[in-house]
Amino acid sequence: MDQKILPASSSMKEFERFLISPYKIGVFLDMHIAQLKNIDKMAKEHDKQMIYHVDLIHGIKNDEYATEYICQEYKPFGLISTKSSVILKAKQKGVIAVQRIFLIDTHALEKNYKILEKTKPDYIEVLPGAMPWMIEEVRTRVKTPIFAGGLIRTREEVRNALLAGASAITTSKTDLWEM
Repeated sequence: MDQKILPASSSMKEFERFLISPYKIGVFLDMHIAQLKNIDKMAKEHDKQMIYHVDLIHGIKNDEYATEYICQEYKPFGLISTKSSVILKAKQKGVIAVQRIFLIDTHALEKNYKILEKTKPDYIEVLPGAMPWMIEEVRTRVKTPIFAGGLIRTREEVRNALLAGASAITTSKTDLWEM
């Protein structure tokens, strides 16, 4: 993926800003299932590719059945989830699968490594992404491209995450979209 910033929207206002941006790929974080049809239609009208965060679509369970429905009905570019079943189903449906992991402590990290071995996602989204040394460790250990997200607030933190090996940064901070 060549795009280094993945604009993340959690409101229609942010999404509309993404639609007029030069970026081709965006992430939608937080929506109601009733919004999905309109968001998908608007994205396609603007020639944008969307990655939907399945865990944050309200009104639908974040499981393999919901994943199958979203893939068949909307054909997204990708899906993000913390759930292994969602990642495996997305891969089966030929959709980019992004496994979101949280860097809480060593125990959680080791548990995530075991999950990643089983799911083999296309990308891993590491949160918080403002820890370059952890991005480097995860990328080296699992040899899967990394998206860094969460708590990245400055241009310097974006640069540090990219220098540490992140393929892209997911951010809802619109001032960082201008990089």
